[in-house]
Amino acid sequence: MHAFIFDLDGTLVESLPGIAKALNTALAEHQLPGYTQQEVVPFIGDGSYALCQKAAPQQPAEQIRSIEASFKTHYTRFWRDGTSPFEGIPDLLQRLQQENIPIAILSNKPDAFTKEIVATLFPFITFTSVMGQTPLIAKKPDPAGVYEIKKDFPASSTIYLVGDSSVDLATAQRANIRSIAVTWGYEDSSALEGACHTCETIPQLRSLIEGLIQGEQI
Repeated sequence: MHAFIFDLDGTLVESLPGIAKALNTALAEHQLPGYTQQEVVPFIGDGSYALCQKAAPQQPAEQIRSIEASFKTHYTRFWRDGTSPFEGIPDLLQRLQQENIPIAILSNKPDAFTKEIVATLFPFITFTSVMGQTPLIAKKPDPAGVYEIKKDFPASSTIYLVGDSSVDLATAQRANIRSIAVTWGYEDSSALEGACHTCETIPQLRSLIEGLIQGEQI
């Protein structure tokens, strides 16, 4: 049986507008300059502390923690207005659910936000696990989250991690599972070399996954 672990931001959902708005609001509160949405893109993917650290690289750790706390407060308000599934993703997930294919989500977004966003945007999808960044489990590219999710997959599963970043590819490699890189997310496609498969569109991803499930690809 095949099983799939999906990244969230840049893979299943477009979340840049909400992230950028919350980040810029937090920076303004600390009398620091803000960024355009495109300038925020390289900051995404390694958790909220790293997001704020990259946005304010000259600030001491205590200030970064203060910015991060402010970011989380504002993101609670702003994510709903700036986050939506990519077109075709809900249909893909529903198709996998209909075929009884195990699916899970592993994100470096804080765990509470990850769970809230998934429950809101994908209310009719049953994931075996939805896991964000938590102090109890090291974030990607550490494979600990994959190992935790694997506990809920059938033991004989062939597992793929689907993501838009080099962090996702490194996670799959360290966990000794397969990888699918998607190029519509937040990292340049040149950083995604080395994936087992690469998809440039969501229809292409759906075709690939259907082929894998049917045994047409290995």
